[in-house]
Amino acid sequence: MKRRALFSVSDKTGVVEFARRVAALGYEVVSTGGTQAALKAADVPVVNVSEITGFPECLDGRLKTLHPLIHGGILAMRSNPDHMAQLELLNIEPIDLVVINLYPFKQTILKEGVQLEEAIENIDIGGPTMIRAAAKNWPDVTVVVDPGDYLSVIEDLEHGTLTSEKKFALAAKVFEHTAHYDALIAGYLRRVTGADFPECLTLTFEKQQNIRYGENPHQNAVFYREVGALEGTLPEAEQLHGKELSFNNINDAAGAIALLKEFDKPCAVAVKHANPCGVGLGATIAEAYKNAYEADPVSIFGGIIALNRTCDVETAREINQIFVEIVIAPAYTPEALEVLMEKKNIRVLLLEKIAQEPDAYELDMKKVAGGLLVQNLDRLNVAENKAVTKKSPTLEESETLAFAWKVCKHVKSNAIVLAKGSRTVGVGPGQMNRVGALKIAIEMAGENAKGAVMASDAFFPFTDCVELAADAGITAIMQPGGGVRDAESIEACDKLGLSMVFTGMRHFRH
Repeated sequence: MKRRALFSVSDKTGVVEFARRVAALGYEVVSTGGTQAALKAADVPVVNVSEITGFPECLDGRLKTLHPLIHGGILAMRSNPDHMAQLELLNIEPIDLVVINLYPFKQTILKEGVQLEEAIENIDIGGPTMIRAAAKNWPDVTVVVDPGDYLSVIEDLEHGTLTSEKKFALAAKVFEHTAHYDALIAGYLRRVTGADFPECLTLTFEKQQNIRYGENPHQNAVFYREVGALEGTLPEAEQLHGKELSFNNINDAAGAIALLKEFDKPCAVAVKHANPCGVGLGATIAEAYKNAYEADPVSIFGGIIALNRTCDVETAREINQIFVEIVIAPAYTPEALEVLMEKKNIRVLLLEKIAQEPDAYELDMKKVAGGLLVQNLDRLNVAENKAVTKKSPTLEESETLAFAWKVCKHVKSNAIVLAKGSRTVGVGPGQMNRVGALKIAIEMAGENAKGAVMASDAFFPFTDCVELAADAGITAIMQPGGGVRDAESIEACDKLGLSMVFTGMRHFRH
């Protein structure tokens, strides 16, 4: 019985050489329109699918391979006598090798201005059907969907060493491939319909890089990138210098970038252990970095620095005075790069669109054991901005409160941020009670707490935070309000001479 191979590929990388070597092994090569043309042009002997089925391609190419003479040849179990008898009765030739990759749906939807009709036409029907059929019948059919597998497969075929284990692995790869493909389609159509939270949520990611280890050395880890909507996000960054990124580097850098997007003015963000330890604004990026550094010169050591302006040589020299893990910026001057690269291990990342807002449909997800929490991104800042005390903040205090509030949004709850002028002076993150977070922020600020303003990510259940703030010399408070004892906090502020502003919106971050 002759052997038959079916080729139908959208990505034609390496397919001509692969098909030529397959044909040299005595396989009859069968193919569809575009693939057949490429093979024929290279003088690879090839038979069109229509010559097998006796039925022409039609419906603008929508119908090519959906025929019993194709699928019967793929699905028949060679060890089943009834199957083989039916093939003989129906004059169906077995197909032993299936080489297929699918219509370029991903590449289509990533094109700027793509229309729904074009996307729909790039949904493959026959291809997934054939490779799923071949994968189901993996003991008898070898199926290849990845051009990266061509060389190893043909070498195994030529040496007669293609094992069942490898055929099974190739089959398993098919279902990963089709699951990824279908998830892309479902995700695209979900965005078209505007349905953020469907009854069944299918997500797909592509491997960006292997990581040496996870949060700790005993944990294995990988970084996956989301398909589409990537501009201004960490997977789009280009590494210009330094060691490969670690798990914690990636997590911290992503947090720094998210906070940086809150500000239009020149801004520098320093992050340590997933919390901002210093945030500064300035007339220049060098001034912004100095403010971020002075916010907490201790914690910034070994941290992540994110800038929203070109890193110039002045800024680079300031950064190089301490050890930092990463610098990430939208651009670097040649002199700045030269300075930063003096340190062998510093990771220098380029993210040109670092200030770009996330895609409107991007979701925030948290994996929990046995499930997935999904929510919209926290994009808003305040629902209202209302002074509720007898004393209102000054214009300068109001501007600093707004700054502190934006930073507080990106600090782990319970969160308190103290700020003065154009920089943070104390950050109290992730405490079990709010007064504990405030004590940490005040301790970090030291004498800088005097005259500072305070932002709290949620309301005050008691007056203790107001009293502690007044003792430290804090002059103004911004908090969501909405607590049953708001009146007591307001009364305490009036008594102690503080102003308080309600935002009407909290910003928990866990």
